[in-house]
Amino acid sequence: QVRLVESGGGSVQPGGSLRLSCIASGIRYGANTMAWYRQDPGKERELVASITRSGESMYSDSVKDRFTISRDTAESTIWLEMNNLKPEDTAMYYCTNWIYWGQGTQVTVSS
Repeated sequence: QVRLVESGGGSVQPGGSLRLSCIASGIRYGANTMAWYRQDPGKERELVASITRSGESMYSDSVKDRFTISRDTAESTIWLEMNNLKPEDTAMYYCTNWIYWGQGTQVTVSS
């Protein structure tokens, strides 16, 4: 059974930080490019960041220089380190390999 389980979301003030985790099981995790998406109600799902098997990463312009994606293939885990959070970062965050999706973890940024 394939599972992607996100955690680490929460509520923070603007300028704060959070670290999201995604643990993958039941898939050939190490062969996959993995990604984080986010979606706020009423908006389209947005690609936030992705990372290849070899560790090459890319970021959306809205999070570049604030977010960092990383992975530990041996632990089947990917992370999203989020710094200097802004209210517009508020959304449900999902990890995916574009075939399977997790259930998401909520991030809320407000004062």
